[in-house]
Order: sequence, then C-alpha cells, then structure tokens
Amino acid sequence: MQPKTEKITVKSLDGNTLNLMDIYRGKPLLILFFNIHCLGCVGRAIPLAYDYLQEFKNLNVVAIHTTFGKEIISKDDIINLFTMKKLPFPIYFDIEKTNYETFECEGTPHWILLDKEGNPTRSIFGSQDGSQTRLIYALEELTRE
Repeated sequence: MQPKTEKITVKSLDGNTLNLMDIYRGKPLLILFFNIHCLGCVGRAIPLAYDYLQEFKNLNVVAIHTTFGKEIISKDDIINLFTMKKLPFPIYFDIEKTNYETFECEGTPHWILLDKEGNPTRSIFGSQDGSQTRLIYALEELTRE
C-alpha cells in the first residue's frame, strides 16, 4: 500500500476544488471510484456504498466520479442517477483522473479504504461477491472501536 495520503484533490459537483483529507480526516474513509456509464458501479457499487454508510457508523463514505476520455459529466448527470434526486453521500469529480491514477485503480468500481490518519489500508477492484466479502472484512476491522 501507499504511504499516508495528505491530499486528495477533487472538484465538488459545484466546481469548487477541495482536499478530501481536510474534510474527512479523523474517521476511516471509504472512497468509491466510479463512472456513471459503468453498470456495476451504478447498479451494485453505489447501493453498496450507501449500505456501508448505514452499517458502519464510524465511517465516512464518498464517491469520486472518474471520466475516461473527453466526455463532460455534469452535476445534473450525477444527481439524475438517483430516483430521489438527492445524493446518498458526497460525490466529487476526479480532476483528470489524478486520484484514480494515484491510487492505481484497476477500473471501476474501485474501492480505497483509508484509516483515520489517511493511511491507505485496502484497495479492492469490483463489486462482485468476492470483492464485497473482502471489503466487509476490511471495514469491520478498521471501524472497530
């Protein structure tokens, strides 16, 4: 795994540049890298991320949309993924795939788990049963108080 993460620079859906480590340090952080055209992301991973947020109270959950190619994805494109037109957890845009590449993601969905100090503890590709099982074990271990 990589060393402690000091900066995860993203854009909010409103276009503001933010460092996620300034916002989420202090609790374990589950990051879901996704793409709106990925059926595994939209159909399985996003609902799983919401379930994990509900189950693990000592956990922050965010999603980072990564665009491949030149397509422009808007705030409305993201919000329209959800029936209620409300985000289930914070979602951000990856700036030129910088974070996706920094965390050496293998595709989407890709999960990164950071401890409360920002140290990466797990990197898991996919949302199938085997990936879910590994992620659950990692979450249980990291969120024990």
